[in-house]
Amino acid sequence: MKIVVLAGGISTERDVSLSSGTMIYRALKERGHKAILLDVYLGYEWEDFCQDKAPESIFEIEKDWALAIGTISEKNPDIEQIKAMRPDGEKNFFGPNVIALCQAADVVFMALHGENGENGKIQACFDLMGITYTGTDYVSSALAMDKGLTKELFTVCGIPSPCGFRLRKGQKQEKEAVFPCIVKACCGGSSVGVSIAFREEDYEKALAEAFTYDDEVIVEQYIKGREFSVGVMDGKALPIIEIAPLTGFYDYKNKYQPGSTIETCPADLPEDKTKEIQGYAEKAFTALRLKSYARMDFMMSEKGEVFCLEANTLPGMTPTSLLPQEAAALGMSFGELCEKILETALVK
Repeated sequence: MKIVVLAGGISTERDVSLSSGTMIYRALKERGHKAILLDVYLGYEWEDFCQDKAPESIFEIEKDWALAIGTISEKNPDIEQIKAMRPDGEKNFFGPNVIALCQAADVVFMALHGENGENGKIQACFDLMGITYTGTDYVSSALAMDKGLTKELFTVCGIPSPCGFRLRKGQKQEKEAVFPCIVKACCGGSSVGVSIAFREEDYEKALAEAFTYDDEVIVEQYIKGREFSVGVMDGKALPIIEIAPLTGFYDYKNKYQPGSTIETCPADLPEDKTKEIQGYAEKAFTALRLKSYARMDFMMSEKGEVFCLEANTLPGMTPTSLLPQEAAALGMSFGELCEKILETALVK
């Protein structure tokens, strides 16, 4: 198949997206697909290969599209530096020829993470243009991206979630924070803009940082205990993976720097607790109207209480990502996982 692996962009998860895209691109090439890796924001100039050829011809070019992609650094990328590479970026989010190349492909493999990747805007645009893509649709993407809406839906559907409240920038705080607490950007990802506040001084700093990423933040109870993640494909939960950072919590550095976190899959849990967490993962998948695949994050308190934190509609596919490890526990290779995701996109 002719496949555009769409990555990059200008979210705080740009580097993670490029790493996911590289892994996916290489796996698809190894399996015989005519794949290209494309940065959604920077695009591709026609003169880079030939002006007088149709978009379809780009899939015949023999080149390593991932050759210039680096590894994920310990800090999130400088987005302003990326924006400076495209003076026309404010007029059109999509880079040169991105739409034409996506229309020429049989399917677009979404390797985007964060804003304008998981918030539904690109999915809605592709729906209008008849472009087939992997992952869930625009409505469910928007619901899951907003952690405040996610918590409200979890409450309505009987899915346990940490107690908390929303706070908009400049809004008077009507509820008191109970320490320790978690402060996070409402629509962030990869734990960017997430802090643990143990006292008032920490709390003010945490709010200031979170508001640099979003105009709305979530303040919620801190759950001390074990952290888990569960992938869901076609409504069925995969094996649970436990996440245990060597230091601190599961932040941006611990997510993507090899050796920073101990990950155990399947997680060492009693059968009844495994079924409980997987059941809530499947219930969250349904509550958020998700399709194809997603990943749910959980905390289990020291008393054994389970809390669903959020959903990830385009889970990472990097060398340290969780979903591929969960699939591997079922005997599914990375390439097979990519093929399965493609299959669900074509059926959708």
